[in-house]
Amino acid sequence: METALFLDKLILVVSVFGASLGIAMYSTLAERKFAAFFQDRLGPNRAGLFGILQPVADGVKLFMKEEIIPAQANKFLFILGPSLFMITALMTSAVIPWSTPLDLGDRTMELQVTDINIGLLYVFGVVSIGVYGIMIGGWASNNKYSLMGALRASSQMISYELAMGFSIIAIIMITGSMGLKDVVNAQSTELFGISGLNWNIFYQPLGFLIFIICAFAECNRTPFDLPECEAELVGGYHTEYSSMKLGLFLFAEYVNMFISSAMMAGLYFGGYNFPFMYELGLSQNALSILGLVAFMTKILAFIFFFMWIRWTIPRFRYDQLMHLGWKVLIPLAIMNLIATGGVMTFMASK
Repeated sequence: METALFLDKLILVVSVFGASLGIAMYSTLAERKFAAFFQDRLGPNRAGLFGILQPVADGVKLFMKEEIIPAQANKFLFILGPSLFMITALMTSAVIPWSTPLDLGDRTMELQVTDINIGLLYVFGVVSIGVYGIMIGGWASNNKYSLMGALRASSQMISYELAMGFSIIAIIMITGSMGLKDVVNAQSTELFGISGLNWNIFYQPLGFLIFIICAFAECNRTPFDLPECEAELVGGYHTEYSSMKLGLFLFAEYVNMFISSAMMAGLYFGGYNFPFMYELGLSQNALSILGLVAFMTKILAFIFFFMWIRWTIPRFRYDQLMHLGWKVLIPLAIMNLIATGGVMTFMASK
């Protein structure tokens, strides 16, 4: 039994790792295609049918390009920066519940790498470590543009993590747990007589708005891409990087976008829960497969939203970015927290 459990976990880890990399890889193609659509262009269409092999071509190009390390750079930290950023981006997927368990006859297979009761705290802790990857890479480059981009990235990510944390506390108050699986399962109950529709977005619309804005800032996505804005900092914290080390920085952003979308879908939109999930009379395995499809559909919708915003809203100035984080989002998140506590106290007293 222990061997079977180990194999189940190994298969799941490899599957989640491959899915994270695969979705991140083809998110680059999707972004270029969407950008072309919004700008009335065709986009990549030469590598494979409709450009389907373009991410593979880009990956081969990054591996084959000359690797350049500046003479005055700290070589060890120069390599450590993108490696740390990529590792922390992938580690966050370990606590995400992807669907209900699969029935394998003699045992059930949990579609979650590890179910810890402080899953939300784990995600925030690992994401916070990712800041060091950017900071180390920018400082080790011995380049003023890179250092400025690293400082912008660290201050931006730390500032917006505060508001994001406050918005998450309201979710913890509602569900009474910091485990991601508990939060998702709490949304499987009935709402308006429909099972699987009791999503937190109906109770925390302001919290969700704060969370998604902070997610854009955490992923350094437009309009919060100040750490790498070409007009001011050439390329920001990865200016001196080339070859696959540059690829790790760029790739990790797409992995972060995938994980952020999974978190938003799980925390506010029911995760693998979907309307009428228990009225359909599905078997355990069918429910698990449909739950996974529903979860991935929500994730892909959020990824599209990330890309849509990039070509819709212009970049903020840096003072506007910090003003929004400290003077708007954090007060709103605290107000939302107080309002949630007040409503829960009132409902408990009735």
